[in-house]
Amino acid sequence: MDEMRFDGRVAVITGGGRGLGRSYALLLAERGAKVVVNDPGGAIRGDGPDAAVAQSVADEIRAAGGEAIANTDSVATPEGGKAIVQAALDEWGRIDVLIHNAGNVRYGAIREMSYEDFRAVLDVHLLGAFHVVQPAFGPMCDAGYGRIVLTSSVGGVYGNLRCVNYGMAKSGMIGLNNIAALEGEEFGVKCNIIVPGAVTRMAEGIDISQYPPMGPELVAPVVGWLAHEACPISGEMIASMAGRISRMFIAETKGVYRPEWTIEDVASVCDAVLDKEGLLDFGLHGHVDHIGYSFKMASGAL
Repeated sequence: MDEMRFDGRVAVITGGGRGLGRSYALLLAERGAKVVVNDPGGAIRGDGPDAAVAQSVADEIRAAGGEAIANTDSVATPEGGKAIVQAALDEWGRIDVLIHNAGNVRYGAIREMSYEDFRAVLDVHLLGAFHVVQPAFGPMCDAGYGRIVLTSSVGGVYGNLRCVNYGMAKSGMIGLNNIAALEGEEFGVKCNIIVPGAVTRMAEGIDISQYPPMGPELVAPVVGWLAHEACPISGEMIASMAGRISRMFIAETKGVYRPEWTIEDVASVCDAVLDKEGLLDFGLHGHVDHIGYSFKMASGAL
């Protein structure tokens, strides 16, 4: 297979100064992309900005012969999101790839978490995604091309303890991904989610002594594929952890139909409703397909 390159493409990568984002930026630049390295350079909680973080990655790319600029605006505000995308438009006149990787962590159980900590994480992960997707979406659709990669987490898909803000933000990414994929379909704009597992500074305090190799460089090629013009999928979630790549998706059981129900009726068919045999995977147009399947069952066609 020929090398999959990004010559002539412009990529914006939020959270591109460290960890996963840095790996994405270096890989795409190595393959020919012009890169906006966005990162305010804050600590893991999002405090204490440091402009040198994004600048060091941009400098590294340029030293290797690539093209890159640093940007330190925050995705946490609409103004910051617009400024990040505008940096690409001002410098190169286009945006072809948007990878929203920026993140922060503030732990706490539901009953004890402060609203400040709750909002601080949603503002960066979830609202931050919208803050950069919206200003990038118009130019991409107008150009008839775009690749968007959002970031979820196993903590968002399956949940985890003491991180309700993070879990809600990462599961909310699924809704944005679905809508962006549907609205971008007629314009050549594809949107997918990466669900990464890598040892970065977000793993601080976790015992990783028994972990297999889990460096960001194992995830970066998956994101590179999702960001490439040859990627055929949209509206999907692709997981990458410890060298394993898989598809994650929302599925339905076949379900049970009756023309009318009581509470007791529902209780009596609980096992059948939950039965995973013959799962239904509706995919990108699942909204329409779910309705159609339900109507067919009601009409006796299934």
